[in-house]
Amino acid sequence: MPVLPQIAGYADELTAIRRDFHEHPEIGFQEVRTSGIVAELLRKWGVDEVHTGIGKTGVVGVVKGNGEGGRTVGLRADMDALPMDELTNLPYASKNPGAFHGCGHDSHTAMLLGAARYLASTRNFSGTAVLIFQPAEEGLGGARAMIADGLFERFPCDEIYGMHNNPLAPPEEFGIKPGPAMAGATFFDITVNGVGSHGAMPHHSRDPIVIASALVQNLQTIVSRNVEATEPAVFSVTQIHSGSAYNVVPDKAVISGTIRYFSDHVRDVIHQRAEKICAGFAEAYQVEIVADLRPTFDVLMNDADLAEAYREAAGEIVGAAKATVTKDLMTGSEDFADMLKVVPGAYCTLGHKGDVPVHNPGFLLDDDMLPVGASIMARIVEKRMPL
Repeated sequence: MPVLPQIAGYADELTAIRRDFHEHPEIGFQEVRTSGIVAELLRKWGVDEVHTGIGKTGVVGVVKGNGEGGRTVGLRADMDALPMDELTNLPYASKNPGAFHGCGHDSHTAMLLGAARYLASTRNFSGTAVLIFQPAEEGLGGARAMIADGLFERFPCDEIYGMHNNPLAPPEEFGIKPGPAMAGATFFDITVNGVGSHGAMPHHSRDPIVIASALVQNLQTIVSRNVEATEPAVFSVTQIHSGSAYNVVPDKAVISGTIRYFSDHVRDVIHQRAEKICAGFAEAYQVEIVADLRPTFDVLMNDADLAEAYREAAGEIVGAAKATVTKDLMTGSEDFADMLKVVPGAYCTLGHKGDVPVHNPGFLLDDDMLPVGASIMARIVEKRMPL
């Protein structure tokens, strides 16, 4: 089965919707325009229930199938853009400075809208489809906000599925990894509160830049010397902020970055060692060091049986040869993991003709993938809740 004919019939409309979202990107919890359009389209297409304001700017649609049945399948897409500028020169490039759909969430939203339109018009399934349009995936906790707002109490799901575009995979290649698939992530800020001085008299200071520089080097040893060699982990310092003048030793330095891991045990080991190293440096240099370690993403765990069901459904759209199982772990993170901790499900990638990686100011998305992704999402509902 290729792209579902009904969805193929409105592929151009999905492209127009996606490009409109792309031109008017909104970052996390600010998706007012985006969520408004989503809700308006769901109502226009006959979705049975449309609920807004869940997790601040989230939207949930409910479609009931033609057949009787008590099962419920959830489909989820994220809506937020990245806080970065776009450098593509596209005719529909971002009009909002400092906001860019550089991760392709505009495509995820458009694909779920395409599936919603199809499901509402055909209803070729038994049970209920719950369509979840999530805000603030990019590190702001949108999934947790929706869950805290009663998402799964109000709209219980037996299983749930998500999807992400992949510009580095062949077009229409569906990829999925059972079990642990994407890394958990901790965001951190480590503040060294030293003593400032004149730059010509550093002996009067407790120089936070010197301390921070040494601290960065020592933090790098955690993965190489405290985490088991067979356990993947990444400790990345990505920011150092300190000082404001050529001739002043500052009184504070801040180190920031992320930690990636694939088990709670490894996360705990890294956290504990980082805190002890900071405490040791504080004692050695006689300064205060405050380590703020914030677990922001959980490890994404795909249910093995549901991952296989998802792959089979995708194979009916893209062909069995393109519906692949991967063994590769992704050290990137995805807050759909928070939903998978509550409801079993699976998360996949779908390749397209773009050749620039996500989170790059020149990222380009291939609109030909939209009807493909929408068809896979619709098909998993029909397969899991057949008439």
